[in-house]
Amino acid sequence: MIKKILVIHGPNLNLLGEREPGVYGNTNIETLNRNIIERAKEQGLECEIFQSNHEGAIIDKLHSARLHFDGVIINAGAYTHYSYAIRDAISAIKIPCIEVHISNVFARDEFRSKSVIAPVCKGSISGFGLNSYYLAVMALSDM
Repeated sequence: MIKKILVIHGPNLNLLGEREPGVYGNTNIETLNRNIIERAKEQGLECEIFQSNHEGAIIDKLHSARLHFDGVIINAGAYTHYSYAIRDAISAIKIPCIEVHISNVFARDEFRSKSVIAPVCKGSISGFGLNSYYLAVMALSDM
């Protein structure tokens, strides 16, 4: 049963609300994080949130997650499309991970439609704006 989850925001998500608001919206990361934590509480889950622009820090956090969390929600940003190291970390930790994206990656640049992490994630949610995160919280709570 999933009781404690980790949300990982990858590169450039610290600029949420400022960077390309036409694609990612006007909500900043602090507001998003508060909303994710609230949604998790509503589902009876504890939630920790981590953001890094550095691949190694994300990998280190994934490695430690296996000891402290029951599930992970990850928006790996651009690392989604080429980080085999993050893919291998997700595969190694053996706890359910859900890949999320704010935008519909399939309706954007062609390179964004390829995810190297999707095959080792329990599922992927994209294109629902910030609701992609909330849907992932619900999905983990049902596991």
